[in-house]
This record gives sequence, structure tokens and C-alpha cells, in this order.
Amino acid sequence: MDFWQRYRAIDARDPRFDGQFYTAVRSTGIYCRPSCPARTPKPENVTFYETSAAAHEAGYRACKRCLPEAVPGTPAWNMRSDVAGRAMRLINDGALSRVGVEGLAKKLGYSSRQLNRILHHELGAGPLSLARASRAQTARSLLVSTPMKLSDVAFAAGFNSIRQFNDTVSDVFALTPTALRATAASAPQRAASHATSLTLNLPYREPFDRGIFDFLAARAIPGIEIAGVDGYSRTLRLPHGDAVFTVEYDGGTLTLTVGALDLHDLPVLLSRVRRLFDLDADPVAVDETLALDTRIRQSVSSVPGIRVPGAVDPQELLVRAMIGQQITVAAARTALSQLSDAGTRLPDGHPATALGLDRLFPTSEEIARSGAGLLRGPRRRTDSVLAAAGAMAGGELDFDYGDDRGTLAEKLLSLPGVGPWTVGYVAMRVIGDPDVFLANDAAVLNGLKRLEAVEGLPADFGNVSPWRSYATMHLWRSAAAQAAAKRTGPTSPGRPTATAGARASQPRPLRQQPASFPG
Repeated sequence: MDFWQRYRAIDARDPRFDGQFYTAVRSTGIYCRPSCPARTPKPENVTFYETSAAAHEAGYRACKRCLPEAVPGTPAWNMRSDVAGRAMRLINDGALSRVGVEGLAKKLGYSSRQLNRILHHELGAGPLSLARASRAQTARSLLVSTPMKLSDVAFAAGFNSIRQFNDTVSDVFALTPTALRATAASAPQRAASHATSLTLNLPYREPFDRGIFDFLAARAIPGIEIAGVDGYSRTLRLPHGDAVFTVEYDGGTLTLTVGALDLHDLPVLLSRVRRLFDLDADPVAVDETLALDTRIRQSVSSVPGIRVPGAVDPQELLVRAMIGQQITVAAARTALSQLSDAGTRLPDGHPATALGLDRLFPTSEEIARSGAGLLRGPRRRTDSVLAAAGAMAGGELDFDYGDDRGTLAEKLLSLPGVGPWTVGYVAMRVIGDPDVFLANDAAVLNGLKRLEAVEGLPADFGNVSPWRSYATMHLWRSAAAQAAAKRTGPTSPGRPTATAGARASQPRPLRQQPASFPG
């Protein structure tokens, strides 16, 4: 977007652009989100920044009226496969806390000096400033929505000291942490039932299609995951320990409840949950483009805001994709349930057990060690999964959110049993690539059969690029509806929805989904 496109967006106070850029006003010294209700500043007083960190670097402070830190993230980090986009995905996943600037630069194939120069040029701030802005955003969310102690908030947000926390909050928000918390004093705060339990709202751009819960429910591994029409829970291994979380949707608000967590892992968990539910997407932009294709226009109209599910663990996703190749979702789920016996069991009394969850997905080391006795099916597939697990366990195969489709292909195609479908599926779900079309996928082909052929429209849906991953989701949905109709006979259109405002205290039991979805 150029200057005047952005200026028209702030003049219209369009919330769709919140989080995609920031408006700094020289006459006031503050920066705002595009939908800020304040009077539109004069063009000559406005500077636009790609990130809030860049606004901080330029000496601006966050607007107390529109709270620019309380917005969804930008979808550009998934769309961009350049160094800046890859770096932002890793920074949001907490890579700087784990490996530092030197480690981050090495993962991206650059020196730290080169990386600093690139990020300053592209985003207006270096990696440390970008991470600082992310920590400030997490701290604000915890201060205004939880009763956590200030010291716990500081470390949960990723700060190394109370002083660093106080200084950052004061610099960014022009308020002390106590004063910032007081701005939300009138809002109800949920009491924590466990020392490391907390509940947070997850911002997103509307509309939001709750069908993503069906997608996750179809693949939920008993003991590790449970999902229903408006809730999803799972256990997860994080850098400092294991965790259990639940995401629930009441028709308007997405709520994250964390039942057990080392507070140092909170930024990582938040980032991965947002990736899992594709919460930084711009569904209006996606749907506007998809609706231009007459083959899926009706599906887009009936299912607005469809999301592409992400992955909370890249290595786990690869294993699930390899096991799910060329078999139904039900068969893949059975195989993964058997494999889950290799995973670490949670102790009695763990918060996850109250949800019916009792284990973690097995690590690559556990699969390499015990998988041969648990996996069933063709020997060639079993050997391929074990070879991939061994390569990940030994460090020969290393991929994560900082890859792009090219580097994923380079790393994965050398593995036995991995082809273009697997690379595309991993790109969709791990790095959030929005432009993957799985042309040879069985469910995609089934979905295409329901569509009328239109002369002049490309078979690979290139006309809706860069949103072909979302077109793929619509085709999977179409194939699932076709399979359901064959099983149950004619039914009224649509899917049952929960009563507005009603939300189960526990995630609902799993609902069996059609086998037309890929693994």
C-alpha cells in the first residue's frame, strides 16, 4: 500500500487494517491503529510504519485511546517469504529468547550485522526492538486481562528483569504497569484457579468461520487433543516444559485458557495458538479475491472467514502429514493414536487430566526409538516415518517457522516417502503459506467434481493468488459435504451451530468428520 491508500484507510477508520500498519502523528507524538476514533490528522503530520517497533524507535508512544498494541498481527509475515517475513515469524515464536540475535541470523543464513541492516531497511527496527515490541504487547494483554502479579507478568511477557519491564511499559505506553492495569479496572478479571492458570481473549479480524474446530476435531488424537463445535483443547511441549490449553468460541469472542504453563513459555504459546487458528489473517481481503472465481463464489458467500489451520509443532506436523498421506483421516487418526503410546505420560493431578488428556505427542526421539513397534500399515510408509523421525532427532533435518516453501522443499524432498504434496501441506500449516494449491490431493479433486467447469479459469486457481490455500480449504469443505450427503442422505443445508453466547464448560466430545479431508 502506498501513502494515500493508507491515509484513506485511516480516514475511513477501517478496522481491517489494524495491525497491518501503524499511524504516527508528529504533532502529538503518538502512534495509533488505523481505526482510531480520534480526528484524522493532517497528511503532512502523518508517518506510516510497518511495525509498532519502528514507531517506538522513532520516539512515538502508543495511543491510550485506540490501544494499537491490542490488535491482531499482520498477515504479511506469512505472505512474505523474504528475510524480513521469515525473521518476524521466528521472533514472534520467541526465537530471540532461545538463540539470541546471532542464532536467529544463523538460522536465516546471514550475519547478525546483515540481519540488523535488512530489518531496519524493511521494517524500521532491528530484531531486539521488534522482540521488545512483542513483549510489550504481551505485557499489556496480561496487565489488563489477568490478576497476575506484576513480577509474573514481567517474566511471562519475556522480560529479563523487573526494571526492563517497567522501563519498556513506560516508554511504550507512557504509563507505569500499575497505571496501565488501572485503565482496565472496570473490566471483569478472571481469578486464576492455579498458580500458572490464566485466561485471555484472542483478537482476530472478523468474520471468523468456526469450521476450523471441525477440522481439528476430525484429526484430534485421543489423550492429546479433544475438540467440539466451538472448543479445542490439547497438551503441548514448549521450550521450558509442557502445557495444556483450551480455545473456546462463543460466536463473538475467542478465549484462550491455559491450565498449566511455565510463564516463560507464554509468548511462544500465544504465537503458536494464533498460528493454529490463523488469527492474523485478513478474511475480508481473502474472501473478496476468492469471490471473483465463479466456481467457489457460492462457497465463499456461505462460509465467510474460512481459516487455514496452522501447526503448534513443526516436527509433529511433518509426522502427521507423512502418516496421513494416501489414507483417510479416520485411518490416519487410528495410526496416530497407536503411535501416541510412545509419548510421555502426564502425572496424576496434572490440569490436563481434568479434560481427559493424559499424554504429550511423542518427540522425534521417542518415535525413532519406539515407533517401529507401534506403527501399522505398509512397511515403506513406516520406514519413511522412522527415517524422518531419526533425521529430526539427530539434527540432520531442521525446519521451523522461519523457512519458506523453497527451503522446505530443499530439506524435505530428500526424505524417502516425501513428495510435493507433503511439502505443500507442511508449507500451508507450518509457515502459513497462503498460496498453496494441492492440485493432486484426493479431497481437492473430489471438491472440484462438485464445481461447474468454467472456460477460461485456470485449473490451479492461479486467478485467486495469493490466497490459494484458502481456496483449497473451500474445496476440502465441499468434498466433506459431499461425503456427508452420501452417508446420511439429503439433509437441510448448513451445519448445526451453538446457541449464541452459550459455551460449554468442557470441550464438547469429538464429532466424527468425513474422511474426505486429507491428513
